[in-house]
Amino acid sequence: MQKILFVTSEVYPLIKTGGLADVAASLPRALLKLGQDVKILLPAYASVLEKASECGIKEVSRFEIDGLSVSIKQTRLPGTRVTVWLVDIPEFFGREGNPYCGPDGNDWYDNHKRFYAFSRVAESIALNHANLDWQPTVVHCNDWQTGLIPALLSLQPNHPATVFTIHNLAYRGLFSYQAFSELNLPAGFWHHERLEFYGQMSFIKGGLGFADFITTVSPTYAQEIQRPEFGCGLDGLIRYRNDSVAGILNGIDTDEWNPGTDSHLTCNYNRRTLGNKTKNKLALQEELGLTVSADIPLLGFVGRLVDQKGVDLILAQMNQLLNQDCQLVVLGSGFPYYEQALKNIAEQHPSKVAVTLGYNESFAHRIEASSDIFLMPSIFEPCGLNQMYSLRYGTLPIVHAVGGLRDTVFEQAPDKLSEHSNGFVFHAASADELFAAIQRAISVFKQPALWRQLQINAMTKDFSWDNSAKEYLAIYDKIILQ
Repeated sequence: MQKILFVTSEVYPLIKTGGLADVAASLPRALLKLGQDVKILLPAYASVLEKASECGIKEVSRFEIDGLSVSIKQTRLPGTRVTVWLVDIPEFFGREGNPYCGPDGNDWYDNHKRFYAFSRVAESIALNHANLDWQPTVVHCNDWQTGLIPALLSLQPNHPATVFTIHNLAYRGLFSYQAFSELNLPAGFWHHERLEFYGQMSFIKGGLGFADFITTVSPTYAQEIQRPEFGCGLDGLIRYRNDSVAGILNGIDTDEWNPGTDSHLTCNYNRRTLGNKTKNKLALQEELGLTVSADIPLLGFVGRLVDQKGVDLILAQMNQLLNQDCQLVVLGSGFPYYEQALKNIAEQHPSKVAVTLGYNESFAHRIEASSDIFLMPSIFEPCGLNQMYSLRYGTLPIVHAVGGLRDTVFEQAPDKLSEHSNGFVFHAASADELFAAIQRAISVFKQPALWRQLQINAMTKDFSWDNSAKEYLAIYDKIILQ
């Protein structure tokens, strides 16, 4: 049995801004199911303390680090047996709203200090210096906010093994030399083989350079980030570490995302009762003021309205899409330009396009269940979860062949279908390629027997965490024996 300290800056349902939160909720649960002793370490953001109070909170340790008073509070991940330790440093984490950004949408001015302090607490727990009487055999770090932990532990003799998972390399945790000088880090870390990155400090380099093993969230992304076009300037370092890099496909929470039991839906369904899926579509069409018809293909999009997600491609082919007999429903928030452009289109075409700005978990479930086709034209996508949610709900995805999208969605000619055929794939990041894929999808939608076969293929695939958790456990075992 391994003792695993799983360090993350967000975990669903306590705090979520993206897919990291879903992974941080699901992987520890799967590891616990495999008999491992796993604890999640999370900043005690104000909203987290409020939500966690429903499960009960107790202080289990109090100590000082670098003159800061630190309280470790223990709770459980709601609905699970997984222990969560909350790092309560009020001056850094007792803030309302987004965990990384202020009300103005800009990064908090002291993020370098906030996540350095969080890393120091993780280091203290890892070395059994936090009065918890528990020492991990593995510290599993996630994304730039935890990147300093492997670097700090490298300075200590007999430290636990470290794994660093890249969820999105585009977020590198970049700060100025001034910020570096404000932290109590060794001067030797300001070096291009350590934390220095083209005149700045990069938190993520701490994970990439010092962790015993690096994982990414899909096999294809593990290869892509070793190339300049996806490597964000770090591809050389990752190529250098190639022998200690692996891509493990994220799983999804198959209890939370189950069309047969999903309480958010108008009507539950499964592979054998696919006809009931249509009832969700008709209810959503009526609610959103779209033309109510089972025969009109409904396209869904749920995600951040940012350039990474391919929103430019969607907008660039919108006139062609509006000339098709189909509908589009969008849920998301992001760049103001994208929000306004989509709102304008919805106002001009209220019977064909519905746009909801913001994020609503229940509504996201309903879109997944109600749509016939799910749009995911990401320019890059380390793993992606929505395409797997869509597949589980019999909603066929249209994806750009990158990262985890390439690893999970497969298109084959109608006369060459196999059990892998489950969606539609385009290979060049262009509006024309996206629209051509949409046309192929609509064409197949009009062939009910063929469409149903693709839906069954999609819903048959196992995207649970069971296999992925075993792959992580094999890595933990391997690095501990080194």
